[in-house]
Amino acid sequence: QVQLVESGGGLVQAGGSLRLSCTASGRTVSTYAMGWFRQAPGKEREFVSGISGSGSSTSYADYVKGRFTISRDNAKNTVYLQMNSLKAEDTAVYYCVADPYAFSVARTYSYRGQGTQVTVSS
Repeated sequence: QVQLVESGGGLVQAGGSLRLSCTASGRTVSTYAMGWFRQAPGKEREFVSGISGSGSSTSYADYVKGRFTISRDNAKNTVYLQMNSLKAEDTAVYYCVADPYAFSVARTYSYRGQGTQVTVSS
């Protein structure tokens, strides 16, 4: 089993930045596809960004492209999400996800963390 723990969420003003971290335990996830989803109140969970096991391939939803950057440090079993130019509509609970078989977690994942709240004030 893999446990994912997110950190780095908080309250920030519009235009500001936050860096989310997700550390995995239980197994080495260096070959796992990993990524981030988010869910705002009253809305469905949506894909934000994904990264391949090696880190050579990344993907972003259109609504965060150019503002968010995903990266990973396999030596630390950790994936990051650098969020810049934050908008009020980015307010949501952000979840870290991972999958040992998929190339991308955009449509499927096996593990999900408990989430971290990101609130952007306008």
